[in-house]
Amino acid sequence: MSAPLQNLQPPGWPAPKGYSNGMAGRGRVVLVGGQVGWDEAGRFAQGFVAQTERALRNILAVLQEAGAGPEHIGRLTWYVVDMEEYRGCLPDLGRAYRAVMGRNFPAMALVQVVALAEPEARLEIEATAIIPD
Repeated sequence: MSAPLQNLQPPGWPAPKGYSNGMAGRGRVVLVGGQVGWDEAGRFAQGFVAQTERALRNILAVLQEAGAGPEHIGRLTWYVVDMEEYRGCLPDLGRAYRAVMGRNFPAMALVQVVALAEPEARLEIEATAIIPD
C-alpha cells in the first residue's frame, strides 16, 4: 500500500529538517482547530515540550474520531508565544514530537504570536489531514 500522502520536494532544493515543503493527497479533508497543551480536564502540562506533546496528542484524539492518524496529517500550523523558548528546546521537542507523531513530517508553518486565548498556553497547533478515498 502506498503512503496516504505524497511529499512534494522540488528538485535541487535542500531537504527540510523536521517538516515537508508540501504534501498532496486525495480524499476526505479533516480540519482540526487549534489545540493547546491541556488535558481533558483543562489542566495544562508544565513546560513548552510537555505542552507540545499534549497538544499533538489532542490533535490525534480529534483525528481518531474521523478514523485518521498522524500519517494522514498534511499540514500543521504552530503558534508559539516565545520563539526563543521554542528554539531553546529543539532536541527535546524533536524527541517528544517523534514519540507522538512517529516519522511523519507534514508541511508546517511556525509563527510567534503576542498571546493565545488561554493565558497558560505556550503554543497552539492546528492540523489539516487527508484520509484517502
